Amino acid sequence: MTQLQPYSVEELQQKAKTLRRHIIRMIAASQSGHPGGSLSAVEIITSLYFNILRHDPENPQWLDRDRFILSKGHAAPVLYAALAECGYFHVDELLTLRKMGSRMQGHCDIGTTPGIEMSTGPLGQGLSFGIGCALAARLDKRDYRIYVLLGDGELDEGQVWEAAMAAAHFKLDNLVAIVDRNNIQLDGWTHDIMETEPLAQKWRAFGWRVSDIAGHDIPQLLTALEQAKTIKGKPTMLIARTVKGKGVSFMENKAEFHGKAPTPEQAVQALKELE
Repeated sequence: MTQLQPYSVEELQQKAKTLRRHIIRMIAASQSGHPGGSLSAVEIITSLYFNILRHDPENPQWLDRDRFILSKGHAAPVLYAALAECGYFHVDELLTLRKMGSRMQGHCDIGTTPGIEMSTGPLGQGLSFGIGCALAARLDKRDYRIYVLLGDGELDEGQVWEAAMAAAHFKLDNLVAIVDRNNIQLDGWTHDIMETEPLAQKWRAFGWRVSDIAGHDIPQLLTALEQAKTIKGKPTMLIARTVKGKGVSFMENKAEFHGKAPTPEQAVQALKELE
């Protein structure tokens, strides 16, 4: 299999709603998890898994698959939801999130869950891992592409910027990094904790091709991701401007829902809003 059948924009928008409902249900069931950054990344993940990535749920280790690396590993619920909807495992398994013996661990585990490319937990490491994958593709003369999703709070990690230099130095045009720019991290607003703007100019200065886009606009995401395939001689950075907790009124732009599960009553309200 070379690629899942691409979805229309309308179908992708409906799929995004489905992923959001999965996120709320699974985190509410476990009473543990990170809803805010999972919800902000929904359109990014939806665009990748249902239109852009070359992958095969029936053969997760297919050598020529594109690789997706969730560097902001605490957003595992959105990735699990997408993998389930693609058919890597049954959607009922999502409700075992963070339970003993579950394959749906709180942070992704490459040895446990089908479709996971990198074990996560400590932030700042995904881009370096992606560079390794990109170099491996070049050495093996394979044409698969690598996509890495970073959190904007994660950009506080120095290893990210070491990796940024390395990717440009090695001219890794098979590498695309995406920043989920929702402006909030665990302790509050990113501009209060560590200002990273002007972000686009920084990545350009490091030698990347940069697109600054609306991260909940699926047509913009698809256009930017397709354009990235045509870039030669440098890696691509997509700065996706998003809203933390997108789609649930009482979670939007609230730092407290970075890592706080909704109560049963809040879950009912959230699911009603997402109908």
